[in-house]
Amino acid sequence: MEVILLERIEKLGKLGDVVSVKAGFARNYLLPQSKALRANKENLSKYEKEKEKYEVLNKEKLSAAEKIAKTMEDISINIIKQASESGQLYGSVSTRDIADELNNQGHKIEKRQIILKSVIKNVGQHEVRVVVHPEFIINIEVNIARTLEELTIKTEEIENILDEKEDSNKKMADVNASEGDHEEIKIEKPSLEENQEKL
Repeated sequence: MEVILLERIEKLGKLGDVVSVKAGFARNYLLPQSKALRANKENLSKYEKEKEKYEVLNKEKLSAAEKIAKTMEDISINIIKQASESGQLYGSVSTRDIADELNNQGHKIEKRQIILKSVIKNVGQHEVRVVVHPEFIINIEVNIARTLEELTIKTEEIENILDEKEDSNKKMADVNASEGDHEEIKIEKPSLEENQEKL
């Protein structure tokens, strides 16, 4: 099925592009979400007449998305789930779980905006993509543990590692700075002629 995109869609195209997509994707997502129009003469004519309106609307969406993305920089969320001793979850962490936790923190994100590389089935740290807008895709850290205590311990461990790295970087910077203070001592090697004269 051919559609006219009404906004930029990742891996598909930008506003105004006529692209071919699977009928199910168009009917279940693009058309009901007002992200595209069916590509027929009537809609092509309608798009050309209302092109400016769509461009303004897209700029507004982009501006709003940029603000949301800035508030979400370097954030991490914690999720507590039941798991076995080996760390295998009884079940999995879904996009809904992540979206719910983000909303609890005050970020308005829908589950369809969460992109998982694969189903999360283990405790630990996981990097997850959030499509705030097709032009603003950010990574967030999702920490999964069995208990709040376990989360606290992991957070402290991470902070300690970061502190150690910071200290190590400072020491290296100090060493480099102090080495730069010393004058370079040049050792001049005697020339071949000088060595022959001595002999």
